[in-house]
Amino acid sequence: MQRRDLLKLLALSAPALTASGRLFAAPAGSPRFLLIFLRGGYDCANVVVPCSSSYYYEARPNIAVAKPAGPSAADGAVALDADWALTPVLRQTIAPLYARREALFIPFAGTEDLSRSHFETQDEIELGQPQAADAKGSHDLRSGFLSRLAGVVNGAASIAFTDSLPVVFRGEADVPNISLKGVGKPVFDARQAAILSAMYAGHHLQPEVEDGLQLRQEVGRLMEEEMKEASRDAITPKGFELEARRVGRLMREQYRIGFIDVGGWDTHVNEGAAQGALATNIESLGRGIQALAQELAGEWRNTVIAVISEFGRTFRENGNRGTDHGHGTVYWLLGGSLSGGRIAGEQTHIARATLFQDRDYPVLNEYRAVFGGLFRTLWALSGDQVERVFPLSTPVDLKLV
Repeated sequence: MQRRDLLKLLALSAPALTASGRLFAAPAGSPRFLLIFLRGGYDCANVVVPCSSSYYYEARPNIAVAKPAGPSAADGAVALDADWALTPVLRQTIAPLYARREALFIPFAGTEDLSRSHFETQDEIELGQPQAADAKGSHDLRSGFLSRLAGVVNGAASIAFTDSLPVVFRGEADVPNISLKGVGKPVFDARQAAILSAMYAGHHLQPEVEDGLQLRQEVGRLMEEEMKEASRDAITPKGFELEARRVGRLMREQYRIGFIDVGGWDTHVNEGAAQGALATNIESLGRGIQALAQELAGEWRNTVIAVISEFGRTFRENGNRGTDHGHGTVYWLLGGSLSGGRIAGEQTHIARATLFQDRDYPVLNEYRAVFGGLFRTLWALSGDQVERVFPLSTPVDLKLV
């Protein structure tokens, strides 16, 4: 193994360690922010259902989620207000959080990017910079908005629960990333760790290598304990609850800014309505968020979770009983001190005439402005600090917390 490759794996862990090489604890009571990115563009209209729109049912004759029909109707949506309802698979998980004002939804949210490309739009959001055409040469592909946020929030230990460092954490500071796919299986066993330590004995990189190995072992141990309690071996979309519990434990004890991505949301074919492929994934997501909230325990009141996707889907179903790449979407915000139990942001009545380009939700709540306002309140950031996180953006205060 080349030193460069080894350090790529290990040295990123250094910022999460104290001088003694131990994981340090984030102060109790300090704000936590976790971004859950649904890669693939989830169909928000079948999750947060525009039940007052007759055009929704006209445009989706096969996949529309039925209107609210009382608490005992298994296939009927759960009413949120007069215009919106929640898919029934979230009845036991997210709906109670909404009822306790610990969850809210922001429809018509997203980016101004119109490429409808997964990769381009994901990168655009994670970079958090103005559109390249408006940036006047300042578009920096090496700088993600969570990295910049960590830079302005003093002492905010950050982590990505991903296989490799995501675009959102690109930047000058080293941020650890921990893959959850091999939970309970250390990256290196004791023999391999000893060999690697011996390779760097006396070398100036020896402390960084040993610290990185120690971090991996400690995180692996914490996650293995949770796995044994749940009696499962693998992390899959259906096992999101297990993944979320481990994330919640580390966010509670060690980190203040986190990122996790979940795949499987590109529903071009046989999407389903109250039941089916999308509903199954959403149900797992809801159980995971519920478990994460439980694992955070008292720190739930200091945590904000945001669930976003790169874009929404077409408002009309396609010929394969699915949906295609769209534009505006619905963001979720959850947390113990949230000003929730409501639909937030600028709204419009949904009809064919109000769709964007006669096909998609419009974007009325631009994500940089929304998150800029949230971060300003959450960490009492100055105007200059918000500008560093989201340059050339004007934050909006939606009274989220």
